[in-house]
Amino acid sequence: MKTALLLIDIQKDYFSGGKMELVNPLEAGQKAYQLLQCFREHGGLHIHIQHESIRPGATFFLPGSEGMDIHDCVAHFEGEPIIYKHFPNAFRETKLYEILKDWDVERVVICGMMTHMCVDATARAAADLGFQVIVAADACATRNLSYGDTAIPADHVHKAFLAALKSYGQVATVEEILTQLAAENAL
Repeated sequence: MKTALLLIDIQKDYFSGGKMELVNPLEAGQKAYQLLQCFREHGGLHIHIQHESIRPGATFFLPGSEGMDIHDCVAHFEGEPIIYKHFPNAFRETKLYEILKDWDVERVVICGMMTHMCVDATARAAADLGFQVIVAADACATRNLSYGDTAIPADHVHKAFLAALKSYGQVATVEEILTQLAAENAL
């Protein structure tokens, strides 16, 4: 089964010193790097997805800013495909679907940031478009949220969204995904 890796929004503004720092982004980015290296070493299909904020009043991922750059932990190499998006769902108003179809991809492995926003939106859309979905739980990060007077720690946000995404596909650790892909000889 042809599988592609989607690296979503692993960008500098989400890391220490960035304009929208997440909880444990470096740990998630390092796990994403393990997936990326495996796909690179075995000629696997992979796409970097980079968010560019163009809506009025945006405060991070601003066009031309250093914060919009892909973080060094998963550095984009020249010649690797990259999709620029303006919405949480990486399929919306981009060529992502067409690229995956041109490659005859049937399954996507998704990692990146933020679990509760772009990872969630893209995973659900991928499933709706007919792709089998695997979300790399430990290669995603999010942030603390609040609702009314309730503070919701990032760990709870992360796990709640991963639990919900199990309805759309498989949720697994990077180690489990690499073991599965190796057993299937999928790369």
